[in-house]
Amino acid sequence: MAAASTGRAAGRQSRRLFDIFVAEIPWTVSSKELKEYFSQFGSVQRCQLPFDRDTGFHRRYCWIKFSTPEEVQNVLQKDSHILEGSKLALKHQIHRRRSQRKNQSE
Repeated sequence: MAAASTGRAAGRQSRRLFDIFVAEIPWTVSSKELKEYFSQFGSVQRCQLPFDRDTGFHRRYCWIKFSTPEEVQNVLQKDSHILEGSKLALKHQIHRRRSQRKNQSE
């Protein structure tokens, strides 16, 4: 039982670790298009594009997870990222443990 619990906890933790936060995504861009665009910089492991339950539209931001830190640097080295005529706003995510986040919010 403890092994299953540990496995679930590890899965939840890995889902929280994304490399890049992307904002200002045009409404017409899909998760698939985001994966295709960012795959030119490296292997995209995951793209999480949240949707609003009430409107059915995505919230115009997402998180991207890459395979290696070098791929993240490839993305960040490019001056601007433009999809469907809109400039995306990128922010490098800093991976922190849950205990570190709690200490900073206090």
